[in-house]
Amino acid sequence: MPEINDIENEFIRDEIEEFIEAPADRERIINIFVGTSPSMQEIAAALIDGDNNSVDKMTSAALKAGTDALEIMDDGLIAGMSIVGIKFRENFIFVPEVLACARAMKAGMAYIEPILSASGIKPVGTVIMGTVKGDLHDIGKNLCIMMLRGSGMVVHDLGVDTSEDEFIDAVEEHGAPLIGMSALLTTTMPNMGKTIDAFIDADLRDDVKIMVGGASVTQEFADDMGADGTGKDAVACVDLAKRLLEELKEEQGG
Repeated sequence: MPEINDIENEFIRDEIEEFIEAPADRERIINIFVGTSPSMQEIAAALIDGDNNSVDKMTSAALKAGTDALEIMDDGLIAGMSIVGIKFRENFIFVPEVLACARAMKAGMAYIEPILSASGIKPVGTVIMGTVKGDLHDIGKNLCIMMLRGSGMVVHDLGVDTSEDEFIDAVEEHGAPLIGMSALLTTTMPNMGKTIDAFIDADLRDDVKIMVGGASVTQEFADDMGADGTGKDAVACVDLAKRLLEELKEEQGG
């Protein structure tokens, strides 16, 4: 089993030691970083530190040195953001720090996205994301969107205070097989259930997979609402999205 000392970058090791407490999270994060190159770990460390200028320069330098764009995205940017997501979830950092990290990821992705577009890599899937009606919180949702896009998905962001009809219209407009709903407030969480009911009424429920998320959203709540799954952070959101897209593909015989 990989150990934390197998990770070369001291900053990354210190971050894991100090902030990644749950055994399952720690094992997952160590597995992400073990085997990544020192230069990718440096990009991840700069992103975690919210240093967008360094991420910009190191991403550009890595590409010029011949590093594959997907390697930089996966082993540098997404790997770094996986630690940021857990730190945010566990209240070790707050909105200003997350926004700084998001800017850093955006600085790196500004180089990566055009390369991926030009390469003609087929998107993994299309996702509709939005915060439900009555809720104006979007930091967690935006982290998920960043990670979903980083993993090769096309994401249409409906923003905050999203009505049932807006979710349905977006699914029909973009032919999306997956939607993600976010809610921070316990008072707005029931609107997830109302949106799912609206998909049933529109005879579209069998055509889409629905994932829900937010600080107070549990698996039990997701089950009660009739959702297909929930994830506790942005990394789990990506894993869930991939699994649900595969399930839908199998169900539709493809």
